[in-house]
Amino acid sequence: MASANNASDTIDYGVLNELVGYRLRRAQLVYFNSFASTCADLGISPGLFGVIEIVQKNPGLTQSAVAQALGNDRSAMVAAIDKLEKLNLIERRRTAQDRRSYALYLTQHGNEYYQEISDKVRAHEESFYGLMKQGEREYLLDILARLAECEPVR
Repeated sequence: MASANNASDTIDYGVLNELVGYRLRRAQLVYFNSFASTCADLGISPGLFGVIEIVQKNPGLTQSAVAQALGNDRSAMVAAIDKLEKLNLIERRRTAQDRRSYALYLTQHGNEYYQEISDKVRAHEESFYGLMKQGEREYLLDILARLAECEPVR
């Protein structure tokens, strides 16, 4: 009987290891867990970092526009913005065009925090590049971009 530590060595995964979606999900789990460990002291997840990055590069976007840019559900964006607002990283400002909408901006603390977190994220990313051969990073990014743009098969 295999121990829990090496059970995956003896498990027959059938077609799973041939499925792009399954492999993407497994890679995402490894990446996100590593990201969480790297950024645990800053209390940030990959999703929250995505929001911070978009807002830092595009100050004044509405919550809906940030959600759309990241491919997130608008309702989930409210919770993310609430968390970032409590951390004093992002502030909401009413838009002049629609008083029901809020534009998002990094606070002064958010801009300082951005420098620290972006350095950590870049270093984390570099650790994954070490697993790749020359040219594979660009190739992988190209493939992932094309997959992200494809229409769902029905």
